Amino acid sequence: MSILLWIAVFLGTFIFMEGMAWFTHKYIMHGVLWSLHKDHHHKDHSHWWERNDLFFIFYALVSIGFFLLWRYEDVWFGLPVGLGILAYGITYFTVHDIFIHQRFKIFRNANNRFAKGIRRAHKMHHKHLGKEDGECFGMLWVPFKYFKK
Repeated sequence: MSILLWIAVFLGTFIFMEGMAWFTHKYIMHGVLWSLHKDHHHKDHSHWWERNDLFFIFYALVSIGFFLLWRYEDVWFGLPVGLGILAYGITYFTVHDIFIHQRFKIFRNANNRFAKGIRRAHKMHHKHLGKEDGECFGMLWVPFKYFKK
């Protein structure tokens, strides 16, 4: 198997996951599974675990499924797809949970243009407390207007 094809599948999966995250967030989390996501907008508990974290577990299981497909069924693309989903999950957790929501108190002083834009976009998303009328459902790729000074 060509390493370039393997890298292309890995990167394609990572990029696809941003679109999948946007779609899931807009139509599933703010739709039929709002009951799991709403505690992310309205804190109704005193612990750091949210029902919303179940979405993270779902995608982890999908990633594991691709690893198993590669390992036990010898399907070559299972490894780069599984790693692409894993890499996106780590990136999502780092940017969304650690950097934006400060679930762990690190990356507090990140102050570059990209960091400010991502924070602004997410703040606009959270200004809508209900499941309707939301905006900015992406995580890494947000509208350019949030990067303007």
